[in-house]
Amino acid sequence: MAVEVDLFPASDFDDWASTYDETVLDEAHFPFTGYQRALDTVVRLAEAQPGMRVLDIGTGTANLTACFVALGCILWGTDFSQAMLKQAQHKLPQARFLRVDVRHGWPPELPPVFERIVSAYVFHHFDLAEKVQLLAELAVHLAPQGRLVIADIAFPDRNSMENYRRMIGEAWEDEFYWLADESITALGSAGLRAAFTPVSDCAGVFIMEKL
Repeated sequence: MAVEVDLFPASDFDDWASTYDETVLDEAHFPFTGYQRALDTVVRLAEAQPGMRVLDIGTGTANLTACFVALGCILWGTDFSQAMLKQAQHKLPQARFLRVDVRHGWPPELPPVFERIVSAYVFHHFDLAEKVQLLAELAVHLAPQGRLVIADIAFPDRNSMENYRRMIGEAWEDEFYWLADESITALGSAGLRAAFTPVSDCAGVFIMEKL
């Protein structure tokens, strides 16, 4: 009987929590080149207004969450790492955080509807089919005219990714990075209108709405 292996266990992120901000804000190195621009682009494309309910999936240490708190939004953040959530709660005591694995469905503790659902540097842990499935499930919980806005390691197409991989050589790590052309087509088939905005050679932001 085959044993399913979790490629991205929560324990790895627990171990990373104390140095996470230091890592992601070092934008000189892959995979976080353009990290802050990616967060800023999520905020711009979300067009969130004060009082809107915003859910941050995979909140980590709440760097993206903090951007929306500053706008006067009502924030919920989920993550499967308790250590990451501890950092997030310390940083933003006014937000609400919940230990949740996005792969395991919508927890009853969350409100059923949000005006915006956002995420940063989470979905590259899932292959395209799982990305699409998870995002389609999340979209069910969007309010009318709601938006999903996702920042991540992403490339316009496979050629762009391969060129970048060759350029950085040994610094490359194989994960399930977004290819915008393939992803937009797959998301459309799942009922999500999507557009891609690149922010660096290895990062970009997807904005999605229900068709």
